[in-house]
This record gives sequence, C-alpha cells and structure tokens, in this order.
Amino acid sequence: MKEEKRFIEGNIAIVEGALAAGARFYAGYPISPSSEIAEYSSQMLPKVGGLYIQMEDEISSMAALLGASVAGKKAYTATSGPGVSLMQENLGLGIMSELPAVIIDVQRSGPSTGAATKPAQGDMMQARWGAHGDHSIIALSPASVQECFDLTIRAFNFAEKYRTPVYLMADETIGHLRETVTIRKVSVSEIVNRRQPEEGTAPEDYRPYDYTGTMPAPLAAFGSEKYLSRTTGSTHDEKGEFRPTPENIHRVTHYLSDKIEKNADDICMTRSFHLEGAKTVLIAYGCSVRSALGAMECLRAQGENVGLLQLQTVWPLPEKEIRKVLSTAATVVVPELNLGQIAGEIRKLNDYGCKIVQANRVDGILISPQQIILALKEAL
Repeated sequence: MKEEKRFIEGNIAIVEGALAAGARFYAGYPISPSSEIAEYSSQMLPKVGGLYIQMEDEISSMAALLGASVAGKKAYTATSGPGVSLMQENLGLGIMSELPAVIIDVQRSGPSTGAATKPAQGDMMQARWGAHGDHSIIALSPASVQECFDLTIRAFNFAEKYRTPVYLMADETIGHLRETVTIRKVSVSEIVNRRQPEEGTAPEDYRPYDYTGTMPAPLAAFGSEKYLSRTTGSTHDEKGEFRPTPENIHRVTHYLSDKIEKNADDICMTRSFHLEGAKTVLIAYGCSVRSALGAMECLRAQGENVGLLQLQTVWPLPEKEIRKVLSTAATVVVPELNLGQIAGEIRKLNDYGCKIVQANRVDGILISPQQIILALKEAL
C-alpha cells in the first residue's frame, strides 16, 4: 500500500503515524479525550508484531515506556493533562537518561479534572517546564488531522535523533475532528532510528553517553550480548556511572539543553501564510490555527494586509521565525485556548516595538475567527 485516502479522526491518524514511524510498544491508561488512541493501538499493534499494555496508572505507563525504549523499541503513550502531571518524574528520568519516547497529550480544559471532553491549550508550559530541573524539550502541535499523521512521524524521528522524550501536543478539537487524510507508506529514508555503535567498536570502548558536542552518543539496546549499558537518574558520566562532581553536573546540564536549543534550526517547523509585507500577523498553533486562518481570510477580504505564522514546533520556540515577524509587523495577535501561555513567550522576544494582542478563551469552546478579529479591533 503506497497511499490511501481515509476519513478518520485525529486520534486515529496519530496511531497510524506512530505505526508508520516504526512504533511497536504502547503503555498507557485511558483518559478523555485521548482514549481512542489507546483503543486503536490495542487493535493495531498486535497486527504488526507490537505490544500494547494497559497500565494501572500514568506513573507506571511512563516507566514502562522507558523500559521498552532502553530495550531498543520505539515506544509511545497517550494521555491528557492530569495524566501528564503524573508522568513528570519519569519524564525527567527519560530526559536525564536520554531515552527516546513520544508522549501524546490530547489537551482538555482544566485544571484538575476540569472539563474532560472540552478543548484547551493549557498544557503548553507544563510540557516545557513540568519536569523538575534545567532541561529542554521538543513539543509539536498539529492543527489538522493530516498533521496528526505527519507530525507524529516527525515526533518519533526527533525522539530517536536527539535521544529524548518528545511531546505531541494535540487537543480535543483536533483529536476528535474528522477529515480526509492521506495515509502513506513512509520510505526508509524518511525514518530516523537511534544511532548504533560503529561496527568494530570494542566493548571496553563503548560509551552510551557523550557530552562533548550537541548530538547524542550511539545507544545499543540494553541486554545486548556485546555491550554493557548503564543508566541512572543521577548525574552520570559517559559510562552511565554516578558522577556528581561540579564539573560534570555543569557539562551534563548544559548538554541536555544544548542538544535541543542549538539544533533549533533542524527541529523548529513553521508554516507561513501571506507574511510578505503583512502589517498584522496572527501567530497560532494547534486548533487555534484553524480559527486564525478564518480570521485572516475575513480581514484580507476587507482589504487588510494580514498574514499568519503557524507554529508546528512549539518547543523549542521558533525564535528566529517569530523575531522576523516581530521586526516587520506593526501588530501581532496570538489566539490561544488558555490565558496567554505562548503569548507571554512571544513578548519576551519583542525587542522591536511591535504591539502584541492576546485573543484568549478558556470556557471549553473553540475560539472563533470573529473573536480574534474583535480582539484585534479593540486593541487598535
């Protein structure tokens, strides 16, 4: 099968993307509005030789994910905000131990139990800073069902390339939206697998960690007959052995940030709509992109010079692309289903005198194009 057109919801497209990327292990606990991902994974993984496990909670789910990853499997889970909260400690272990995994957060209105079936984008800062300690993270945000498929593949590629847990930050609207999607067989050249030790590497020379640059060391599967691997959540050296010296703590902490932040040009993905010469630019991500596109078209029909910058990568924040907009536009509007989590980050980059307008909604209803237009007109 080279290509197939299907009318499916975003949660199903995410599973198809995971399978296409080579994922063969899922551990999770059902939670609205992501439960379709668990259900469909339980049906599809056994058909491709994979394994689905329903865990007792999200704490154990993340632990199982890391266990499968160290054994050499591409692993993923799906949850929503309350589940992400429970995963944070083991997420930090994955960051420190550099274990590839994909965490799909289908966001819902919160905090706490909130409104379990209503859309929101309130977990953006949780994704960035939820795990304790200084670190960096990769988070992608799909705005369509097609992007659910495509960005899931990219999420696994980034996880393997940079040996890190990666978030796919969907939301209830995108997770349950149905659209026609092209499900394609992904070529081998498009798939990234974690680097393996070079042929001929002697067991005594193998190091599962390397803090000298901004790219991870090769990682053999734990249990390998040839190579001994160690890891610990404590600060460790190249062999994975405990080493809490000030010098080593300094270099490991900087490395865990640098391998993502200094590769931002490779990781950051955006889409541009009518940005050339635009004096008003909407900056949006996830489900809010769809409303922003509607607002842009309405304003352009009225003769306004309006463009849109879509953030497909949310973390690391696409600073270069955002600064370019801030330096040329007079006004930027940031629509979000939260109280301004990414708008606050954009303001930190605003050295250009650009007026930044927020258009926020937190009542469990999708923001409308009219609301975005109203926020802009009121601000001006």
